[in-house]
Amino acid sequence: MYNKIPIKLLPVLKDYIWGGKKLKTNYNKKTDFDTVAESWELSAHPDGPSVVFGGEYDGCTLAEYTIKAGKEVLGIKAQDMDCFPFLIKLIDAKDNLSVQVHPDDKYAFAHEGGYGKTEMWYVLDCEPDSYLYYGLNRTLSKDEFKRHIENDSILDVLNKVSVHKGDVFFIPAGTIHAIGSGIVICEIQQNSNTTYRVYDYNRKGKDGKPRELHIEKALDVANLIQAPEQLPIPQENIALLAECKYFTVYRLRAEHKTPVKINKTSFHSLIVTKGNGTICMNNTETEFNKGDSIFIPAQDGCYEITGKCEIVLSHM
Repeated sequence: MYNKIPIKLLPVLKDYIWGGKKLKTNYNKKTDFDTVAESWELSAHPDGPSVVFGGEYDGCTLAEYTIKAGKEVLGIKAQDMDCFPFLIKLIDAKDNLSVQVHPDDKYAFAHEGGYGKTEMWYVLDCEPDSYLYYGLNRTLSKDEFKRHIENDSILDVLNKVSVHKGDVFFIPAGTIHAIGSGIVICEIQQNSNTTYRVYDYNRKGKDGKPRELHIEKALDVANLIQAPEQLPIPQENIALLAECKYFTVYRLRAEHKTPVKINKTSFHSLIVTKGNGTICMNNTETEFNKGDSIFIPAQDGCYEITGKCEIVLSHM
């Protein structure tokens, strides 16, 4: 029988060229990196596995933990899956990210040997007048889309959206998108690291060379219809942010004591985006602070969150 208490996870940090310092200063990420672009908070991906901090499984990667503790920790929905269900990141875009698109599962398995990437964004913070690109501002033919890429006018046909704290964007595979500068996001996505860059502002990478684009593959997978309307900003203390076959995501605001039910269907992932507090479960107390990532094994029961905080709660 596996241990049914919460475990803390340490993230893997990425210092991509567009990153800033907010994950270090505002979300308590410890690193010698000068800047941090991404913090992979819940990850069993080989490109950046998070690691158990403390307790019986201290030092194990998330994938090693699920092997040692048993796949039951993931829940019934994950029993037949060949990899960890999804991946969660914090993203600090000091500069614009590339305009990009991700493939769906069918295309990704055929061309990349792995899963595609559907994702969602929850905006944690942003500078005044921040914006991002979310789909197209009108429906295009494939030839029109290709011409805009070739003549560097792709930004003219993207759906430019002003950003505010608490905004939610659901981005199915095939949706053209780009996070703009000055935005901090919590991203929940499929367990994939496949990205096709369409446009990168003619930037050069750390090696001094232009960063690779993936035009032909992007043309294969891009959804070229006009973008749907943005999701409304939820106001409830326990609010559903996004739901699809890959993940379900809630924002939870706690003031004092908040009970949360869990069952054997899925584990829970908690990303603390504001405040601090304690999780009481199975006669144990787990303290947490802003920026912490906590994994709760699948089981029938309940845990109680005590403290004034905001948490992004994800499960299958």
